[in-house]
Amino acid sequence: MVGRQQVTGPRLSGWRPAAVVFDCDGLLVDTEPRWTVAETRLFARHGLPFGPEQKALLIGTSTAEAGEIMAGLFGLPGQGPALSADLLALAVEVISKQALPTHGAVKVVELVSRRVPVAVASNSPRHLLTITLDRSGFTDMFPVSVAGDEVVTAKPAPDLYLAACAALAAEPQACLAFEDSITGLRAAQAAGLRTVAVPSLPQDLPADLVIDSLADPDLLAWIETW
Repeated sequence: MVGRQQVTGPRLSGWRPAAVVFDCDGLLVDTEPRWTVAETRLFARHGLPFGPEQKALLIGTSTAEAGEIMAGLFGLPGQGPALSADLLALAVEVISKQALPTHGAVKVVELVSRRVPVAVASNSPRHLLTITLDRSGFTDMFPVSVAGDEVVTAKPAPDLYLAACAALAAEPQACLAFEDSITGLRAAQAAGLRTVAVPSLPQDLPADLVIDSLADPDLLAWIETW
């Protein structure tokens, strides 16, 4: 659990964001275990195991990038798009039946949205993002959402965050991003946002604030000061 000293550190002390942009998969919605099911099934089809090392390579990536990574791992050059499509189909099947909000996510979004404009910026393609938000009950909570197939380059490029901030009519340097992966943090930071990380895998993440859960009481107390 993060201490109050981190919450009131130099990058966040006395600061109120003009808007907040949330990642979706693994941050607001518990889709990472569902993606792991899909990834495990696809790796098994190709006769390979799927464990923490493979998960670390794929977490936070776009489906297109994941396809290229898998093509390399499977020794199937040029098959990235086909593997991406296979993975997406498996993920849609699992997520549409099982995905739920992460612990504390609904309360944080409610608290934040009563104070500043909010958006979602996700590497998922639009149709999967729509399924995920609908399944978890977040659709009506986000007037703005940007999907990975709606920008030129997905995370870790800054495009998604720049697009979300533009839609919110807010300067990126005045905005805050919530992320769960290094890929997402790189994207947000490249766009100029300050960052809060809630790691979905055990790892050190370079953010202005790192917490174990969106239910962190210090985080909620800080948001209530905005």
